[in-house]
Amino acid sequence: LFFKLSKVEVLVLFITISLVLIAELINTSIETVVDLVTQEFHPLARRAKHLAAGAVLVAALNAVIVGYLLFFDRISEAVPLVYQRVIALPPYLTFVALIMVILFVIIGKVRTGSNSLLRGGMPSGHTAIAFSIATAVFFLSQNGLVITLTLLLSLLTAESRWEAGIHSVREIVTGALIGILLTVAVFQLYRF
Repeated sequence: LFFKLSKVEVLVLFITISLVLIAELINTSIETVVDLVTQEFHPLARRAKHLAAGAVLVAALNAVIVGYLLFFDRISEAVPLVYQRVIALPPYLTFVALIMVILFVIIGKVRTGSNSLLRGGMPSGHTAIAFSIATAVFFLSQNGLVITLTLLLSLLTAESRWEAGIHSVREIVTGALIGILLTVAVFQLYRF
């Protein structure tokens, strides 16, 4: 692995990740069953949903602690190098790319007649921003793991927009392309 984890550390990491996923699956199952049983408000239904969500929160907090213990020392060694690369770029290059992406998303939503600039419509703003950040990280980082994790987070953002029924696949892909292409354009224009 990139961080040269011991077998025990890898095992702890996999168990931690599995615990979060299992807690999320149980939470979703409980919420689904409660919704199936009653559509009306009931204090016990509310309590069941809150307790299930609490289990996910505990698992996520555990994951943060495990991640901190496993990776902080290893990542903190790379921070000065990343900092040097970022300050070598023109100020706010990533910020400029993000502002351009946000403006393009707003223009796209206005031109396609979206009812809301903040929810739904063409293109997906969350996906555009997520992929813009991932593209900026691609240009700024030399660490393959960081790039991969950022891309995975972008994909999770896109998937969550689709899963929640907020955006269609077309809106998500369009948002991703806007985020990637505009950020690439900003970084490539800097090279000239």
